[in-house]
Amino acid sequence: MNKERRTLTMKNYTAIVERCTETGLFVGFIPGFQGAHTQGETLDELHQNLLEMVEMLLEDGEPVLETEFIGTQNIVVA
Repeated sequence: MNKERRTLTMKNYTAIVERCTETGLFVGFIPGFQGAHTQGETLDELHQNLLEMVEMLLEDGEPVLETEFIGTQNIVVA
């Protein structure tokens, strides 16, 4: 009997996390997923919501990302 093997390929995405000063909620988005963002009362809740958001977006296939996360820069102004 032949068994098909499915290989899972792990994808890694970088989320940008901010805190809304009005609501106190953590807000996150992933660069390249245009218009997709979520929020949570805690960082753990935000992480779970981001994971669910990405899984839902990937159901339609691998998206063509419009941008690529490179990093952050610290800007100091006198």
